[in-house]
Amino acid sequence: MLRYALGFFVVALLLAFFGFGALAGSAAWIAKILFIGFLVLAIASFFFGRLPKSS
Repeated sequence: MLRYALGFFVVALLLAFFGFGALAGSAAWIAKILFIGFLVLAIASFFFGRLPKSS
């Protein structure tokens, strides 16, 4: 998921460089949503991965 977020970020930078503002904004928004999703899942796996295993 982080790879996709970084990919959309690079696409947004390239689109902004070439003057496609609306498309760059959309790609940046998608990258932001994917990055937030990555953070939520990373934090959840950090906390739930440390739970003791029940017998």
